[in-house]
Amino acid sequence: MKATGWQRTTSEGATRPGLLFEGSDWNFKTLSRTYDAIEAVALEDLHLDVYPNQMEIISSEQMLDAYSSIGMPLMYRHWSFGKHFVQEQQLYRKGRMGLAYELVINSDPCISYLMEENTMAMQALVTAHAAFGHNHFFKNNYLFRQWTDAAAILDYMEFAKAYIARCEEKHGLAAVEEILDAAHALMEQAVFRYRRPPRLSSLKERERIRDRLDYEERVFSDLWRTLPPSKDGRDAGDDERDAQERKKKLNLPEENLLYFLEKNSLVLEAWQREILRIVRVIAQYFYPQRQTKVMNEGCATFVHYTIMNTLFDRGRINEGAMLEILQSHSNVVFQPSFDDPRFSSLNPYALGFAMMQDIQRICTDPTSEDRDWFPDIAGNGDWRATLLDAWANHRDESFVLQYLSPALMRKFRLFVLADDAKESHYRVASIHDERGYNKIRAALARSLDVGANRPDIQVIDVDLLGDRQLRLQHTLQDGVVLVESSRDATLRHIRRLWGYDVSLVGVDQAGVMAYETSATE
Repeated sequence: MKATGWQRTTSEGATRPGLLFEGSDWNFKTLSRTYDAIEAVALEDLHLDVYPNQMEIISSEQMLDAYSSIGMPLMYRHWSFGKHFVQEQQLYRKGRMGLAYELVINSDPCISYLMEENTMAMQALVTAHAAFGHNHFFKNNYLFRQWTDAAAILDYMEFAKAYIARCEEKHGLAAVEEILDAAHALMEQAVFRYRRPPRLSSLKERERIRDRLDYEERVFSDLWRTLPPSKDGRDAGDDERDAQERKKKLNLPEENLLYFLEKNSLVLEAWQREILRIVRVIAQYFYPQRQTKVMNEGCATFVHYTIMNTLFDRGRINEGAMLEILQSHSNVVFQPSFDDPRFSSLNPYALGFAMMQDIQRICTDPTSEDRDWFPDIAGNGDWRATLLDAWANHRDESFVLQYLSPALMRKFRLFVLADDAKESHYRVASIHDERGYNKIRAALARSLDVGANRPDIQVIDVDLLGDRQLRLQHTLQDGVVLVESSRDATLRHIRRLWGYDVSLVGVDQAGVMAYETSATE
């Protein structure tokens, strides 16, 4: 977006040299010159490194539609998206829910959606927030660099949407919906946390699918699975060795349930396996975002706040626009107290933005306490380089462990509750004092660790030549069991994809069984 040689004319005909805009109305020329001014601050002052930007203007109805399809363009159809659309549309029209001013896609180019109902001040704010704050974080954070493929995701989504549409035409809506229902139920258990997934390529995807379908149609035979194993002259040791060999061949245990079902299910056809792969690729794409919510939003909020204030200080934004920007910013970073009816948890915008500002303070104006806690950065004077390094090399858990200061714990009045299932009440275990700082920081970091808070459920065994029962194990964290109703419903989805009985055993950290359940025909 480029524009040169501009002057804004007021409705009275007077010119206001230097201002990017006046009033709430906007047009594409105004957006263009405002984008250029924001870009100059972002790249020259903050030294951000971003993907090329693609700005799209959409209506509130289109924003609701994007919400309902998990924020992805070119999303395939599913009834759950329509359900979410209707729910959110009703809440929005009744005034019980607001809409985001923007939506940003982690892609190359980075796509930012701006609502056409926004005022010009809000268009400037969200351009700085999304097109430069989020964009920089997407491009530079190590999780996104290692685990997502920004250059290929849009092509892959286009391929996925077209592929599922062809499946609906060929196999019927009901058949496709049944597979998608089951796959969506397992999205939480459809990511590799430690193994890096392969890079995406739409052309390679088409070639891979064509080759796999042709191969399976030529050579597939299930007869070998029906052959019973020989029992002559065997003892318990032989059975144990067979089990170990079986697990080795199947790479068990396996934490990615959809991946295991895609590769090993005895009943799925090739097109059904491909749908499972599409769903788990999407789940994997969003996994880094779940691990960096505080950092990502904190980075974007700090960037838009810094850029807007810089433009105001340079006379490019007037007082009226700045008041509107600050009001929106204050609403975004508002943190209700724990006893406020509006409190649900720590606001990631509030915590992230406060930590970014606190790092800036520690680098430029540290206290003696800061020098004790952060000797490497306290007083270094280069807050920009410190923030760029933090944004690139941390996720929420490690970021809090590394940078949450005692001053900020006191500001937020943080404390830790001890929750013992055997007790009828909570107990305040730590407060924001000398003895509690490390415990509070560790507890908050743990609460932001997606891996620690997601149920640890793995495939541990299956005898393809025996009873074919799929055996899952849930390792309990702090004695917390799964909700029975949703657990059993999810097991039924797994059985649908597997084709045979599925059992689930819950064990504690010591390996003692806490519960056992199954899904049978």
